[in-house]
Amino acid sequence: MGIAKAWRFSLDLLQQQQQPNWKGKHVYWRFTTKPISLSMVCGFMLFGLGMISLLMGHMASDLEWYSQRFVRRSFYFTLDGNAHAPIDIWKSQYSKYYYGCKERGRSFAPAVLERKSNGYLLIATSGGLNQQRTGITDAVVVARILNATLVLPELDRHSFWKDDSDFLNIFDVNWFITYLAKDIPIVKRVPYKAMRSMEKPPYMMRVPRKSEPEYYLDQVLPILLRRQVLQLTKFDYRLANDLDDELQKLRCRVNYHALRFTKPIRQLGQKLVIRMRKMASRFIAVHLRFEPDMLAFSGCYFGGGEKERLELGEIRKRWTTLPDFNPDEERKRGRCPLAPHEVGLMLRALGFTNDTYLYVASGDIYGGDETMKPLKDLFPNMYTKEMLAEEELKPFLPFSSRLAALDYIVCDESNVFVTNNNGNMAKILAGRRRYMGHKRTIRPNAKRLSALLLERHKMDWDTFARKVKACQRGFMGEPDEMKPGRGEFHEYPSSCVCEKPFIDEQLSEDGHHPPKLATRNMTLEADSRIDGGKEESDLSHKGNGRRANM
Repeated sequence: MGIAKAWRFSLDLLQQQQQPNWKGKHVYWRFTTKPISLSMVCGFMLFGLGMISLLMGHMASDLEWYSQRFVRRSFYFTLDGNAHAPIDIWKSQYSKYYYGCKERGRSFAPAVLERKSNGYLLIATSGGLNQQRTGITDAVVVARILNATLVLPELDRHSFWKDDSDFLNIFDVNWFITYLAKDIPIVKRVPYKAMRSMEKPPYMMRVPRKSEPEYYLDQVLPILLRRQVLQLTKFDYRLANDLDDELQKLRCRVNYHALRFTKPIRQLGQKLVIRMRKMASRFIAVHLRFEPDMLAFSGCYFGGGEKERLELGEIRKRWTTLPDFNPDEERKRGRCPLAPHEVGLMLRALGFTNDTYLYVASGDIYGGDETMKPLKDLFPNMYTKEMLAEEELKPFLPFSSRLAALDYIVCDESNVFVTNNNGNMAKILAGRRRYMGHKRTIRPNAKRLSALLLERHKMDWDTFARKVKACQRGFMGEPDEMKPGRGEFHEYPSSCVCEKPFIDEQLSEDGHHPPKLATRNMTLEADSRIDGGKEESDLSHKGNGRRANM
């Protein structure tokens, strides 16, 4: 009753103010209620305190929200020239707050022994080096789901690249087996005793793309238990993107640690990096992906006239199932790679000067030197692996996968990585660079840049540069460009990217809080040490249960 009377009292005061005979000089209030009791006063005070508390709570919440929005968008404001401090185009100001975390949780069961596993899993990968890399990574996870022994994966020798290299020619086999020993058993080949006991050849099957773990348990495991040796063919992107965090971390252990190149590849790759560093303390690596097969597959047109249409048209015949694309529509959708000259214009507009050193990772560029000349005019200090190691490269020349491995190493070690096409190498390297501390990775916003590049002659350079910077918002490799769990895991390995605890001293240094990309991972390892980590995933329980019952 106290609050109700107080509220009615306040309404009476308001009505007295609105009376026409009120002159504003002397106010005489006529109380229409009974004398105010002590309970009424207390109620009124409580009501007032409640309103103040509610108001202040909203204000604090709003201030916190706006401060976070300001911190989140500070990168974009500086990029677009709306703040005094220019963006560091060489390094993210937030990179120091993140690190790769791939440790097993305490509840992650140790690897099953080979003799107690459910059988031997053979994997035939598909595509080029980086496509095969995704297949190998997922093969380890599938072996874990099935409680199987993994046989060293077989690399694709019949793809477009026609490389007959084996696993041991590309990757360090002993390191691969040893590093993953706590996760799954791995053997170089199916033991002779197991092969001799087989009544039939190994069963072969192809699983659907992006299959869930339940599919492997329901459809693949029974066959493995029955036949003991099973081969999965065309194994690329055959496992779902979204998995339990422990399985995602296993993916990271495989991709970023276990898959180490052979010593000859690592040595020459590091020589290329050292030679670039001797010329410049920092450099950009550009993955142009402007080879004839790529352009033909894209269905785009690049201004080469009838000659280009005929040449790329002939290459397109290799893919009998490719639909006919409208080149103009594909460009509007952002599905066409930028020409080398356009990549150069984008980089110059972002602020890279013409004395910047470029390493170009690419195969045979369509159009050769004529196509590359505009880029070289913009960046005269441009190098390729052929220019940096002419004689040392000769043993590698017959093997496209080994050449791709060299480019992979240099791109990974570069200060800035620019990808011109969101293909397998681009995704794999973008994910690795995020895992390794969010090293600057630039992906052209082709949809907006293509339209802008067509109009570049109608504006002065400063206007063009400002609009390019605006176009590239969210495409510069910043930690908060993608919410955790979104996008392809190989490109955005959010389960394996943890945030360092925030320290007040860090705020005083640069004036910015770190963005919240991996908030859910901030205390993951601490929790694991304190209480033994998370509960083992339903998949692990399900797999162990089936193994025990079968």
